[in-house]
Amino acid sequence: MVSEHTAKAFDSDLQELTRLVAEMGGLAERMIVDSVDALVRRDVALGNRVVEADVEVDNLQRLIEERSVLTIARRQPMAVDLREIVGAMRVAIDLERIGDLAKNMAKRVAALESEFQPLKLIRGLEHMTDLVQSQVKSVLDAYAAHDLPAAMTVWKGDEEIDAICTSLFGELLTYMMEDPRNIGLCTHLLFGAKNIERIGDHTTNSAENVYFLVHARALADDRPKGDDTSSTLIRKE
Repeated sequence: MVSEHTAKAFDSDLQELTRLVAEMGGLAERMIVDSVDALVRRDVALGNRVVEADVEVDNLQRLIEERSVLTIARRQPMAVDLREIVGAMRVAIDLERIGDLAKNMAKRVAALESEFQPLKLIRGLEHMTDLVQSQVKSVLDAYAAHDLPAAMTVWKGDEEIDAICTSLFGELLTYMMEDPRNIGLCTHLLFGAKNIERIGDHTTNSAENVYFLVHARALADDRPKGDDTSSTLIRKE
């Protein structure tokens, strides 16, 4: 009876951790979309709401960490049970960093003054955002279901996000060199694109975490990377 009660209590702890991760993931997804929407439409009020939402994301990350440590201390889990708890903490850390990146983009909205709006570049940033937001949702679903094939699809998809980021960087730098009046807005879009690319990296981290949960070891393969923004900047300079 004691063993059965302990097992049920542990299952309840895991379910609560899963629920908290899902709640945190939903908030992070919304922040990604809203931060870019605020940047594109120069909506200061929306940008401020994204900044405020980051506090809630941070609080959830701390709560998940506290619950995880308490569960380990109480239940002393081993093997797959321990991996479940460690996995929840890892995903929460990546979601917290995703929230920070979205917040950083939202904070730039108030600094935008230029009327210059290159529609092609705006659409490129929005396309990147749509891809990343979809990747975040997919990897959270894969994490909840321990769906390794779905997680690996997300892992492989990061290369497309990197490639779009590299292309967008090149176009933005061209606009900046052609007309100095474009520098202000394009600089903010450059940082926005890089933040979105970094969110994709954290999403890839979570996909690798699913691999760890399923196989009890780290993914040994090199990540597929298509990000050449650093070398692009060097060549342009």
